[in-house]
Amino acid sequence: MAPESHVCQAIRFAPSILAADFSRLGEEVRAAEAAGADCIHVDVMDGHFVPSLSMGPGVVQAVRRSCGLPVETHLMVEHADRFIEAFAKAGSARLIVHVEGDHHLDRTLREIRALGCSPGVCLNPATPIWQIEEVLQLVDFVLVMTVNPGFGGQKYLESTEGKIRALRRLLDQRESKVEVEVDGGIDATSAPRVVAAGADMLVAGTAVFGHPEGVAAGLRRLRESVAGLGAYGRA
Repeated sequence: MAPESHVCQAIRFAPSILAADFSRLGEEVRAAEAAGADCIHVDVMDGHFVPSLSMGPGVVQAVRRSCGLPVETHLMVEHADRFIEAFAKAGSARLIVHVEGDHHLDRTLREIRALGCSPGVCLNPATPIWQIEEVLQLVDFVLVMTVNPGFGGQKYLESTEGKIRALRRLLDQRESKVEVEVDGGIDATSAPRVVAAGADMLVAGTAVFGHPEGVAAGLRRLRESVAGLGAYGRA
């Protein structure tokens, strides 16, 4: 059985600015803040680890100037250790690195903590959980990709739900306080599914910044879809 503290934990939301209108980025993140977002998710892509190229430390600085929410920076890059200091100095509160793109993951996660940031490790859909078991004691959260990284607006992969459940079981067996975050294709249909599987925090881009009725409506719809749910879909 999951620890009571986890069962009662409220689901948190991290809107991804990958889907935001960059011509009015400040307005977009302020709208997310006003709507009750818990942090702002910034996707950094290098054109090597993933095909796309996006965002540098200056974007993190711009978000930090525009709102009071913490910024989590998702480094979809090769050799993430080369970038963590720049993004920490830019104002990232949470730094996420991929197990697949870092040759010295233990050292990188320790350096993230030493820089004053909360460290997270990310798993691609095809990457098994065992690859991060040796570093779970070094992280505050694990980000499970529910699409293949590199592009916004992708369809949620139902096959990843088994991984979320397995990770939640592993953490509960260890009585760990490490959080489970999910990213990819999250909307009002998939959100309750990943929460039922054991997710604590949801990253959503298109469902928030691309909602036809605006950011507040998008975030409200997501929150309504998981209303009353805690870990494993229980109240």
